[in-house]
Formats: sequence, structure tokens, C-alpha cells
Amino acid sequence: MSLLYKTGTAFLRRLPAETAHTTTVRLLRAGFGPQGPAIDRPELRTRIGGLDLPNPVGLAAGFDKNADVPDAMLASGFGFVECGTVTPRAQAGNARPRLFRLSEHDAVINRMGFNNDGLDPFARRLRARQDRPGIVGANLGANKDSPDRIADYVDGLTRLWGLCDYFTINISSPNTPGLRKLQGADEMDELLERIAQTRSGLAAGGPNYPVFLKVAPDLDEGAVPRVVEQVRTYALDAIIVSNTTIDRPDSIGARWKDEAGGLSGQPLFGKSTRLLGQFFDATEGRINLIGVGGVGSGAQAYAKIRAGAKAVQLYSALVFHGPQLVGEICEDLSARLAADGFATLEEAVGTG
Repeated sequence: MSLLYKTGTAFLRRLPAETAHTTTVRLLRAGFGPQGPAIDRPELRTRIGGLDLPNPVGLAAGFDKNADVPDAMLASGFGFVECGTVTPRAQAGNARPRLFRLSEHDAVINRMGFNNDGLDPFARRLRARQDRPGIVGANLGANKDSPDRIADYVDGLTRLWGLCDYFTINISSPNTPGLRKLQGADEMDELLERIAQTRSGLAAGGPNYPVFLKVAPDLDEGAVPRVVEQVRTYALDAIIVSNTTIDRPDSIGARWKDEAGGLSGQPLFGKSTRLLGQFFDATEGRINLIGVGGVGSGAQAYAKIRAGAKAVQLYSALVFHGPQLVGEICEDLSARLAADGFATLEEAVGTG
């Protein structure tokens, strides 16, 4: 089976990047994909925001924008799957081409622009899978032309409440003009206050679903303590560190220096992991962190955990290594924990 997936991955890499992604989702919807359960190992279990994850390796937002294939991705072994980004109204996103493989660097540049089908079909698909096992989250965004972007996040939270296991507030994509302004102090206060008020009303007399905040890797280091304090004030459950970067490190060469969009994959690993460590120090280990950016091996997942993450997410690495990567990372994590004398993953968090 591993050979089959490797062959399929090699074939898909011959297609234009966005065509390959669309084809992959269609094949998964048709049932061509892994059929196993999520990988569940006692030493890899972790808990975030009241959610018990069978393993710490999650699928990052961006792969399954429309909640088409969460169960197929759980069957690839992921401990949790994040669908989206979804906006209240459907939107086409930015002009093509808008997705680029940097194969020699195991990296991707995208300027998709929150292309998605909107909340109605997203909600319908989540509703249809409610009795199935596995942890599935919704990554919420705002429409590009919205007159009130904060209202878009409130709308997403309200209309999807009860249909998924957690929510991520994504204010860190570089591909919607002005969106990252919501990471400013005053703007974030207004956003998180309205989210907290809405969440309180929705949870009255019923379950209170976790809400996470996803930040940019380009966040100024001086803003980290302020963001942590705001997350505490408004009782969010975790911080996802981080989204794609607008930086263009010298390592990717001159060819890609002027290509607009967010850079993900291996060149993001160092920067995102340093920021993760800064957040861990600022939180003093008291706020759950999820590490994202350049995770393509067990060693890199372990580095994120040692830097302070209780779980990790990946997406770009699947483009180059295929779905068997999830099992390989979990296998390697187990071996590394044992070699360092840790009985559980949570013992290793923040020890780097």
C-alpha cells in the first residue's frame, strides 16, 4: 500500500499544483484513500482544550477547505483534522496561478485567498458526519469584501456551533488584504470580546466547544506577551503557531523572491519554531500550543513538542511525501520519546 501511495504522489506532482490538489480531494471523496483508523498510541495521546487526541499529528487548514474529506484524512492516521478556511459567503479567491511548489526546497507558496464554497455547504457536510468518530475542527475566516470582518467570525462560530469539535479563528493569512490588522491590540480586543460573548451565549445550557487562535509567524516578538494576555482574558483554549510567512529567506533562491503569497514548508520550520518557543515562555506552559510550520519528519515534530507544542499540524509535507508520512512521524515520535526516557508525549512538552 505504501508503494501505491508513493506512486500516486509522484503522479500527482506531475500535475499543476492546484490541479493536483483538486484531483486528490476528488479521489478521496470517491473512496480512493487510506481506510484505517486514526493512529492511537498510549504514549502519543495528548489533550488540548478538553479534546483527547489519539496522537498529536493534525492536518492543518487549507487542504480540506470545504469539509469534503475529513474522514478520509482521519483514515490516513491523523489525530485530528482541521477543515477550512471557510467564510460566510462563497468566494472564488485570487486569480490563478496562485499555488506553487518549490520542490527543491520542500516548500509551497500560496495566495489562494480563502477560496471556498461558504458556510452553508460546509455546515451541511459536517452535519452529515456527526455520528462518526474522530476530531474535526473548523477554521474560520472573513470574506474579502466584508463590511464587518469581525461579524464574519461571529457568523461562522454561530452557524457551525455543535457541528464540529473545535474552532480556529484565522486572522493570520497574508492572502486577504488587511486581515492581519486584526492581530493589532485594539482590533484583537474587539474581535475576541465579540467571540467570547457569542460563545458564552451559544454554550449556555450546553457544550462549550474549544476556540483556538492562529497567529502569523511574522508577528513581532514584542507582541507575543500581549497576545498571550488577550488569549487569557478572553478564555481561548489554544494558540496555533503559526500560519504561512511573507518572508522570503535566501535559502529559496532568487527565483521565488518576488512571488506573492504565504510561504510554507521546510523554509518556515526555524522561524515558526522560534516563535513557538517564545509563546511557550510567555505562557509559562499554561496555555495549550499547537506547532505548525515545516513539520515533515518525526524529528521536526519532536522539536516542536520540545519547544512547547502539545500537538502539531502539517499540510505542505503531504505534497512531497504522501499520506504515509503521518504513520512515519508517529513511529519516530514514539521512538524518540522512549530514547529520551519520556513515558508520554506530554512529559516532553517544553523540555527543549
